[in-house]
Amino acid sequence: MRPEAWADAGDVGVAVQDRDASRAGGVVLLEREVRELVRRRGVDPVAEPDAFGDLVSEAVADYENRAARGVVAPLADAGRAAQEVHAAIGGLGPLQSYIDDPNVEEIWVNSPSQVFVARGGKSELTTTMLSAEQVGDLVERMLKSTGRRLDLSSPFVDACLPGGERLHAVLPGVTRKHLSVNIRKHVVRASGLDELVRLGSLTPQAATFLGAAVRAGLNVLVAGATQAGKTTMLNALAGSIPAHERVVSCEEVWELRLPVRDQVAMQCRQASLEGTGEIPLRRLVKEALRMRPDRIVIGEVREAEAFDLLVALNSGIPGMCTVHASSAREAVVKMTTLPLLAGENVTDRFVVPTVAAAIDLVVHLAIERGHRVVREILAVTGRVEDGVVETATLFRRDDQGLRRADGMPPHLRRFADAGIDVHAVLAGHGTGRAEPAGSGRATWPEAGTRATPAQPGTRPRAESPWTVAARA
Repeated sequence: MRPEAWADAGDVGVAVQDRDASRAGGVVLLEREVRELVRRRGVDPVAEPDAFGDLVSEAVADYENRAARGVVAPLADAGRAAQEVHAAIGGLGPLQSYIDDPNVEEIWVNSPSQVFVARGGKSELTTTMLSAEQVGDLVERMLKSTGRRLDLSSPFVDACLPGGERLHAVLPGVTRKHLSVNIRKHVVRASGLDELVRLGSLTPQAATFLGAAVRAGLNVLVAGATQAGKTTMLNALAGSIPAHERVVSCEEVWELRLPVRDQVAMQCRQASLEGTGEIPLRRLVKEALRMRPDRIVIGEVREAEAFDLLVALNSGIPGMCTVHASSAREAVVKMTTLPLLAGENVTDRFVVPTVAAAIDLVVHLAIERGHRVVREILAVTGRVEDGVVETATLFRRDDQGLRRADGMPPHLRRFADAGIDVHAVLAGHGTGRAEPAGSGRATWPEAGTRATPAQPGTRPRAESPWTVAARA
């Protein structure tokens, strides 16, 4: 190529760069104008999203008119510019695109130059680059509407964002150098057990049984590792709660979106600067019992609140909750140890039989090959042998999928009272709905079968210390 051609190419490149710079400058100018309009009109971009959206549209239209007259640099894409301005002022700036992406499940910032996202359970390092000031401003903006704080006296924060996302942030000093930020999106993939079947997490037979167990009022413990889908499973199970029941839910931070009609949702509150006003999860569980619940749902038990959960379940109110555990059996063991944190006067002699009497089913979840699946459904028989809670496997996943095992659930009479033929359900014969009264067909036990008497030497279902004391 001739030197003259090089010069021409260089001139063209400079011209393109100048044009791109002018267009980028147009977005910057538009953002400044929108910020000024927000300040003058007193519009809150977060609390008044509709008014803010109208303001941005008005500002973009005015800018386009001036650009047509050559007063300001034209915008390459007016729609894209409006989105960028909306995200920069009313959203989370460079992170807003990940919030809007339905495939992104979680966003975390290890440092200003390391922004990760999770898609399909797998982490990805993005090309997004931030400054330390941007990260701090984003966290401050997110906390503005939550009523929670992040400072030296409280270097951790857990909060629910207006869009339902869960924010967790940690200040430098606790972390090595940079502010650590996690934003977990609640991606609603299933609001019912049938949707989990379509996603491949459950078999129709297992889903039918779990729905029947919830309708019958059994207490369900959902276990699994982080990101295994425990919250989604809890929401799906809640879809089987009868419409007439009143549900009270307790969480550290609001994450559950229960598809029920009559619900009161409560979350914990951190202490004020004076160290007062804290509301722990234990307090919420106790207060829930005073709110006439037909069913209690606890987001997750980690510590001594497990004791209060057992007290609530033992009062005769059905409930559901989640716990971190690597297997269904370990979830039961964990529920026998966590209540011991409630105080020195709480012993295993009290806790173990109470767990055996209060917990009915354990649903264990896991991630296999990038997919969230149910690995096991365990029944707690109610018997205790040498200080160990006995269990029976109802469904177990193997190379051929989630298959029926030989265990039986407890409280068969509750299924019968709810009009459910649990034998038919476990055999995979439809929904197991019993025939109406007067139809001439037996509803319990299963038609054509005989009730099996208790075998000599078998232990009855364990009774909690409260039941024993009441009988005395």
